[in-house]
Amino acid sequence: MAVDINVVVLVGRLTRDCELNSTPQGTSVCRFSIAVNRRKRTGDRWEDEVSYFDVVLWGRSAETLTPYLQKGRQVSVEGELRQNRWEQEGKTNSKVEVVANNVQLLGGGNQGVPAPNQPSRPESRMESAPNVGPSGPEAFDDGDDIPF
Repeated sequence: MAVDINVVVLVGRLTRDCELNSTPQGTSVCRFSIAVNRRKRTGDRWEDEVSYFDVVLWGRSAETLTPYLQKGRQVSVEGELRQNRWEQEGKTNSKVEVVANNVQLLGGGNQGVPAPNQPSRPESRMESAPNVGPSGPEAFDDGDDIPF
């Protein structure tokens, strides 16, 4: 029996701020769309072609990431494609969206804008690592056993 695979990985920028809602059962659902650019060659010129994808993120991840999913933010989305079908006024409609399993925030877009409840410039503390002596092969004497 053949196993089907439905995996998509996209890196793009949010086209609008995300929308957080809840189902009647209380499950959080976050919806947003991303624009993904592709460069293609037409004759002797390069042109950008943009594709737009709707993304749905469920549960705790939706709640946690909502403050950071702002228009212009670059994200990596890993998930699967789902096709929703419905009838409206006697006409069958369908829409394909990405159901995200993993969303990672990437650099770019809104970098100068602090996230909600975050200081505008977090202080960075550089603490030196404790001095633990030499590491690597020189840390062992010739007579020592290798500890594995």
